[in-house]
Amino acid sequence: MFADVAIQHWAFAVYVVAAICLCLAMIGLAALLGGRAYGRAKNQPFESGIDSVGSARLRFSAKFYLVAMFFVIFDVEALYLFAWSVSVRETGWVGFIEAAIFITLLLVGLVYLWRIGALDWAPKKTGLTDKKPD
Repeated sequence: MFADVAIQHWAFAVYVVAAICLCLAMIGLAALLGGRAYGRAKNQPFESGIDSVGSARLRFSAKFYLVAMFFVIFDVEALYLFAWSVSVRETGWVGFIEAAIFITLLLVGLVYLWRIGALDWAPKKTGLTDKKPD
């Protein structure tokens, strides 16, 4: 049974073996032929030719991670909608209704996030109108 599957997929196996051999050859040649310059400043990090100042260990606001989560969520949503749009003729009206329900749920979630203030990135401004009456 395994031999039948291997015979049918021999081209894929050759491709995987060739890709692994190519990667190993490139890594090996880079290690053999690569330059080996040593010096005091060789291992110092720099960006655009300028020496770094301070530590790279910065604390980010939680809103930074919130933006990243929103990106991932809406990126996956776009992936599902793209897959649906490719097969729209095969799915027919049932697929259209399912996609409409999916989009509606996403919009409800977006409105909920908007209402609770999760999309407010900047701190609230205090102006002259926010003063307490005397």
